[in-house]
Amino acid sequence: MTPTRVSIAAAGVAVLALLVIGLVQLHGSSSAPARPLRLSLAQMRAELAGSPGPLAALHSQAGELLPGGLAAVRARLAALHGQPVVVNKWASWCVPCHSELGAFQRVSLALGQRVAFIGIDSGESRRGDGVSYLRSYPLSYPSYEDQSGQTGRAITDSSFTPVTVFYDRRGGQYIHQGPYPSEAKLEQDVKRYALGA
Repeated sequence: MTPTRVSIAAAGVAVLALLVIGLVQLHGSSSAPARPLRLSLAQMRAELAGSPGPLAALHSQAGELLPGGLAAVRARLAALHGQPVVVNKWASWCVPCHSELGAFQRVSLALGQRVAFIGIDSGESRRGDGVSYLRSYPLSYPSYEDQSGQTGRAITDSSFTPVTVFYDRRGGQYIHQGPYPSEAKLEQDVKRYALGA
C-alpha cells in the first residue's frame, strides 16, 4: 500500500471511530428524545391520584379527544385561571410531534399534580385519526378536537405544529415553537415558564 492510501485509510478509520463515539454518547445522553410510555390510562390516573380539583378533572378525561373547539379551550383555560398550564398543539400526522410525545407523557406525570396539561389535536383530516393516535399513545390529560386548525392558531399564535404554550399563575404566557428535543428540556421549560421556578 502506498503512503497516500495508508493515510486515507487511517483517516477513514478515525472518522468512523468518532462517529461511533458520538452515537454512543447521544444514545446515553439525557438530551435524546424520550421513548413513548406504554402505560394504560388507569396507570396514569393512579400516578396522579390526589391532585387538586381542577387538575383531577383533567386527569379524569385523560386520553380523551374533546369537542367544542376554541370556545371549549378558552372556557377550560378560564376555569384553570390561577393554575400553571401547559397547552401542546399536536397532530397524528406530525412527525416532530411523535418525537416529543414521550417527553410530554413523562413530564405530565411527573408534574401533573402541580401543572395543568391540555392538548389541541390540530389540523387532522379525520377525527378518527386523533382518536386512534390517543389510543396507541395515551396522555394523562385531554386534548381538544381542532380539525380546521383555527383553535390551534388562536391559542398558539402559530400555524405550525407542534407548538407549546406555557401560562404561569398570573396568566403570563410563553410560546415555544417546534418539538421538544428531550424530557429534560420540556421539564426545564415547564418549571421556568409555568411554575416560575
